[in-house]
Amino acid sequence: MRGQTFLGAIALGLLAAGAYVGLVASPPDAFQGEYVRIMYAHVPNAWVAYVAFAITCVASALYLAKRTPVYDYIAHSATELGVVFTGLALVTGSIWGRPVWGTWWTWDARLVTTAVLFFIYLGALLVRGLADDPRRGARLAAVVSIVGFLDVPVIHYSVVWFRTLHQPASLTRGDIKIAPPMLAALLLGLLAFTVLFAYLLTLRIRLARAEDAGEAA
Repeated sequence: MRGQTFLGAIALGLLAAGAYVGLVASPPDAFQGEYVRIMYAHVPNAWVAYVAFAITCVASALYLAKRTPVYDYIAHSATELGVVFTGLALVTGSIWGRPVWGTWWTWDARLVTTAVLFFIYLGALLVRGLADDPRRGARLAAVVSIVGFLDVPVIHYSVVWFRTLHQPASLTRGDIKIAPPMLAALLLGLLAFTVLFAYLLTLRIRLARAEDAGEAA
């Protein structure tokens, strides 16, 4: 309990620091101007979605192999948070795209594959919720989650494989295409959102345990 509170406090502090650095301390972009600041929320949301669904995939595989409830708690919790952060990534991307691309939405490869990811994992939650038997619903959700994770590398490499409006990755091995002050703001945002996700995940897993215990009682 104390550990969770401490983790939450760290997340809050990092988010506050990230907001200051991203909105005040970092400079505007030479081409996008002040709109580049949306990146400091958009990219971390997308990153956390990847992390959440990676955890979902691993936990789902372990649940199918061992049928241990704790793996289902983790998978279910990470799926819910992943859907939330994917939705936020789509929304912030749309807000960013409006002034930069001149449109809220375009049938761009990365946007479409990200939207597909959102609906795949939303489907996993629906499959779980609609099943008559909770354990059967958990197994079906696990299968959907594992298969759905195949979309993540497609999203990541979509800017390489397809002609796309979306800018390529700014951070690649041996090639950083971003100014140091902006890089610092982005890395701080990534850290803050990752810690926030870890905090929310621990809370959601505790809730999942309590819900399961209540149903069993």
